[in-house]
Amino acid sequence: MKTQQTTVLIIEDNDDIREGTAEILELTGYKVLTAPEGRTGVDLALKHAPDLILCDIMMPELDGYGVLYMLGKHEETANIPFIFLTAKAERADLRKAMEMGADDYLTKPFDDMELLNAIESRLKKHKQLIGDRFKPSRPIGDEEQEALLGSLVENARVKSYRKKQFIYQESDSPLYLYYIKKGKIRSFLYYLDGRELSTGIYTEQSFFGYESVLLQENYSDNTETLEDSEVALISKDDFFELLYRQPAIAGQFIKLLSGNVREKEEQLLGFAYDSVRKRVANALVQVGEKTLGEQNIDECLIRISRDDLAALAGTANETISRMLSDFKDEKLITKEGNAIRILSMFKLRHIKQ
Repeated sequence: MKTQQTTVLIIEDNDDIREGTAEILELTGYKVLTAPEGRTGVDLALKHAPDLILCDIMMPELDGYGVLYMLGKHEETANIPFIFLTAKAERADLRKAMEMGADDYLTKPFDDMELLNAIESRLKKHKQLIGDRFKPSRPIGDEEQEALLGSLVENARVKSYRKKQFIYQESDSPLYLYYIKKGKIRSFLYYLDGRELSTGIYTEQSFFGYESVLLQENYSDNTETLEDSEVALISKDDFFELLYRQPAIAGQFIKLLSGNVREKEEQLLGFAYDSVRKRVANALVQVGEKTLGEQNIDECLIRISRDDLAALAGTANETISRMLSDFKDEKLITKEGNAIRILSMFKLRHIKQ
């Protein structure tokens, strides 16, 4: 991959960043072309057709958006992998960049490994897509489906999130399919008065955010981490390419969507007909089941804040405190520091109204 035949064009108006990035890539074995502004960058891209382009967004005269637009008008440059470099981390800028057709982005300042991983990952994906585009699909089994999804995850960029950090928010445009490598994520909605209603919890080895990607609509909910987490950011283009080549993969996501609909229906019925006591018990069970996975164990230690538990049960924080105290007196749970130990999942699941 890292040979003299692999050419990277850097379009960056900051001399230090441009020269420093070029030095890193040249030492790694890439052939590097540089341009101090957008118009020169477009000319170099049309002349040399590099294998990949790194381009700053905020530049005088012709900015990064203009560069991407102009290169997209030429057949010889329209499909070159394009990574934006930006010092602006606002979601609107990143959303616009990806909607215009950029393949990825790096937020300045970035370290050497982040830069090299992004470039190598994008080049590898581009080569694979070009090679596989015209291969006919064939029926595949469950194990091969899992292997293909695993490859999609392994080739994705992994981002670390701190506890209580947003991953996406309502009305954002979907850029990625997300996969949890470590940690827990919750999805939630806001009431008109600002209160939160949790709509789901996702644990390790789970995909999320796929509803909006498949519908190609802006997100209708919000997601944030319940603890420090590592999430694989899978390009939606790579995801759709896999679905195109292997329609059987779509079946797995149809099952996931069906399960989500069923959970939402049960949650709505609970809000309509269950007592607060039953809703809090169900919320504890839901967190416990996500924590245990497929383990058939009646006792479980969970970590969730009272605010998050209140949002999941659709009630007030004060009510959660009272219910937890009652459950403790009934020997259904105990407190262990900031964690809650469920002494009997069975009893909580079948608690009376």
